[in-house]
Amino acid sequence: MRSSCLLLVLAFFVAPLALGCRDVSRYSSKGDHFEGDIVKGSFVRTGIADDAKLCLVLDAEHLQDIPGTITSSDGRFRSTPLRPIPQIWHDPLSTLSFGDGRRQNLLYVATPLAEGGDGSDITVVVSLMTEGGVEIRMMRGAPQTDGVAPSTTPPMFGVFTLQRREGQCSF
Repeated sequence: MRSSCLLLVLAFFVAPLALGCRDVSRYSSKGDHFEGDIVKGSFVRTGIADDAKLCLVLDAEHLQDIPGTITSSDGRFRSTPLRPIPQIWHDPLSTLSFGDGRRQNLLYVATPLAEGGDGSDITVVVSLMTEGGVEIRMMRGAPQTDGVAPSTTPPMFGVFTLQRREGQCSF
């Protein structure tokens, strides 16, 4: 009786924890990179040129401390580090889930270079896609709607669809 109770406890409490563990090591760049274009629709893009490209170098073993860098074709980012927000890993935001086909969603911050942007932090959502690619959403600010003078930092939103490419970034 006692051993069957123990098995029942394990089944209900430990098994879900084991299923929750995600091996995302296949997303590590390992000398390669992820590269792709911005989604073309202007309804999902503001503050980013419609021909912008993005490169991601990712270390899936260090998602919580030094996950990787981004580089953009417009010069806004050049091997710019993705900065984790330590508190998120202890918050429900770390389990952010939206849309089908995403293995894991990660939330970071990146600071663009002053010459390619204005140097204001940008929120970066990295989605590890089940098919092996990566989606990146970048966002900053929102349009003013309350009659307050607009911010000197323009809003930005864009979605990039990236696929693994051999070698270093092409720009």
